[in-house]
Amino acid sequence: MVNTKITSTLFDLIIIGGGINGAGIARDASMRGMKTILFEKNDFAAGATGASSGLIHGGLKYLETDRYVTYKSCLDSGYIQQIAHHMLFRVPFIVPLKKNHPKGVIFLEMMETFFSAYDGFQKLKNGKKHIRLTPEETFQLHPGVSKDILGAVTMDEYGIDPFRLTILNIVAAKESNAEIMNHTEVISLIKEDGVVKGVEVFNKLKKERYSVYGKVVLNATGAWSPIFAKKNNFEVKMRPAKGVHLVIDRKISNYAVGTFSIDGRQVFVMPHENSTIIGTTDDDYYGDPDDIPITNDEVEYLLQAAENIIPDIRKHKVIRAFAGVRPTIFGEHCLEDQLSRDHELFDHKGEGFANLLSLIGGKLAAYRMISEEVTDTVAKLVGNGNECTTHTTYLPGSEATVHIKYLSKRYQMPLYKLERLYFRYGSRIMRILELMEHFPAMKVDVCDCEPVTEAEIRYVIRFEFARTVDDIRRRTRAGMGGCQGSRCSIMIGKILKEELGLTQEEEAKEISTFLQQRYSGNRPILKSKKSIQQMELNMANHIFLGGLESEY
Repeated sequence: MVNTKITSTLFDLIIIGGGINGAGIARDASMRGMKTILFEKNDFAAGATGASSGLIHGGLKYLETDRYVTYKSCLDSGYIQQIAHHMLFRVPFIVPLKKNHPKGVIFLEMMETFFSAYDGFQKLKNGKKHIRLTPEETFQLHPGVSKDILGAVTMDEYGIDPFRLTILNIVAAKESNAEIMNHTEVISLIKEDGVVKGVEVFNKLKKERYSVYGKVVLNATGAWSPIFAKKNNFEVKMRPAKGVHLVIDRKISNYAVGTFSIDGRQVFVMPHENSTIIGTTDDDYYGDPDDIPITNDEVEYLLQAAENIIPDIRKHKVIRAFAGVRPTIFGEHCLEDQLSRDHELFDHKGEGFANLLSLIGGKLAAYRMISEEVTDTVAKLVGNGNECTTHTTYLPGSEATVHIKYLSKRYQMPLYKLERLYFRYGSRIMRILELMEHFPAMKVDVCDCEPVTEAEIRYVIRFEFARTVDDIRRRTRAGMGGCQGSRCSIMIGKILKEELGLTQEEEAKEISTFLQQRYSGNRPILKSKKSIQQMELNMANHIFLGGLESEY
């Protein structure tokens, strides 16, 4: 039997859900001086946030229907670039038009007109104006593009690591005195006479149960909202949409390419950090958001679309497929990709749940703006009159600059490795370098694909709430490269064991669970006999040589 502990603190805001919206709201609320606590049942950004395309884009899609939304998206993209400048990177897009397009040259003219309108907003997010390219100019920029094109148009967007963006918001909230708990599930609401007073939670790692009380409870569980609502006898209407991406093991170009799928939907092939991402699908999803299957048809749908504009795409090694469920606002009589990507905040007082709010919808690129709007509402409910400052306050690591070339000489480390460290941690790279200086053995690369050092892994365990091998992956990208964890997982497990004092059995279970998760993302893309044999060999090495449990 698990004993329930009652916390003595009365919080202003209890947040359920540690995706980018929950993290952003925790940062904003705590910076305004509200007593804030956040619970995440798995790990931060483990849901739709981590399964996103990793773009801080400018709302191009809304240009036709609501120019103000495009304006706000571009404005907020500019703010995010300022407060998180160390981890954003420009992604120039090329949008070619095939000769067999039904509307032919006139559609290219329409594309240029559309992007000309978008140019008016580009300055808000430091984007370059569009350029009309001839076929020859297109081939110079991206030699892999189909030779059967009429021309192309360019535009600019910005990429980011969604895991790092989320964890830095979490760290910022913690440094503003918020209480943060991952691997802690909210079991039920505490309600008296139609008023929500708090939540009952269960910490999965400590096996402890708590009663936590607060003035406002915010449901920011994303695609899990209807499930959570049903368990607690209120309603949240949503139209969840499944999105699948494919990952190629390296950059195949420095330019992203936009194309069209067989049904006319837009698909992209985009460089992202050390990989290339192909995405995405958009289908209604009625299943379990904790267990999202990826079908062969979805993989082929994306490869066919990519192949339409990059004929040799199948020659590149696809190492993984991943999927997420968008918490899309409910709508009827329309296709999935016609649904609004906006957000709504619901007050459940009329259902007999006073002090309970639910946030539905939204997107990674607008998280800061959404967080400000939600926190404004909470501030009124709890009587907090402080202004939002999240658009002018740097996220951890962007508050100072460092000289990478100097550090490379000072610490005798390759420039590339330091640049990757700086991208993830910004000026807080100094904390990791100081750890290496005190313990030189920690300079060793645990994951060669990124690279990721032992010091970095110990840092995220000590200061960024990493409690599992998969948590470490999300913070460092260890195991996300070409090897997919086959070379680094055992070493990560050993470091985790030392840092957290795990038993040998707990260490083995951690490694096995991580590899099982990695292999589940590999299975949908296994096509050739050779790739299947390679995966079976990796599995056998871990099961028999590593002494791990066979759960695959």
